[in-house]
Amino acid sequence: MLYQSMNYVVLYTVVIVAVLMWLGARRNPLLALVEIGRELLRSYKFLLLVAGMFGVLALNKYELQIEKQMHLASDYTSFVFGLEGHFVRNLQHLFYTPWLTPIIVFFYIFMLQSVLAASLGVYLLDKNRVMLYATCYMIIINYAIAIPFYLYFPVNEVWSYVPAGVRFTMLDVFPRFEQEYRPLSGLNNCFPSLHTAISVSTALLAYRSGNRRWMAMTTVSAVIIVFGIFYLGIHWLTDMVGGTLLAVLSTTAAVQLAKLTLRSGEDRLTVRSRATDTR
Repeated sequence: MLYQSMNYVVLYTVVIVAVLMWLGARRNPLLALVEIGRELLRSYKFLLLVAGMFGVLALNKYELQIEKQMHLASDYTSFVFGLEGHFVRNLQHLFYTPWLTPIIVFFYIFMLQSVLAASLGVYLLDKNRVMLYATCYMIIINYAIAIPFYLYFPVNEVWSYVPAGVRFTMLDVFPRFEQEYRPLSGLNNCFPSLHTAISVSTALLAYRSGNRRWMAMTTVSAVIIVFGIFYLGIHWLTDMVGGTLLAVLSTTAAVQLAKLTLRSGEDRLTVRSRATDTR
């Protein structure tokens, strides 16, 4: 039922986002819509930032078409396999358990975008404008850096490279994955892993936000997603390392850019001290 089509994925994602915002901020998630409206009206900077965020997401959506039009024929999969060998196969064989697969698929399909969207809502409800702006900058930086790699350094998913000896366990739970989800993500868009970069980035920003509940939730999600990219046979270890480095870079830059953007007295609600947070 959950994975019948992308329409169901979108519907359940909306529900999950609302639940995550309520758990993370302990406030009515519908209030986030009011808060984002207020922020857009009071700050042209935020309006431009949101426009930039949607712009880079649109570019990512059409990356596959751009790649086809450029007629690029590079393939670095064998190079990556030469670096790390059968790491993913060994890990998959070690941990594969039928009952675990649905949990991993749920986090891979739903939690990445749900936690990301919920982060914006949590920071709006917390009135933490530095982290709100930093999350938007983080999204822009992650995608802006990843897309050129997808175009010029294409690496195929592990399961599709026969010498790797890895099985695509996603199909055990989501048999229509290739028909429903694949058009959104190219088979060779592996390095760096955006599932790693985005999930780790949201956890790093949550850690800096001072919201301990949200920090715990994003950390658990990130750990399961990073483990899941190997368990499902999708990403190489090299992809994960690249995604982690991208997360560190993007969050560091994003927080600094957010503080610069809000430097004119608009940042009264700054990053709270973890030592003084009681949540």
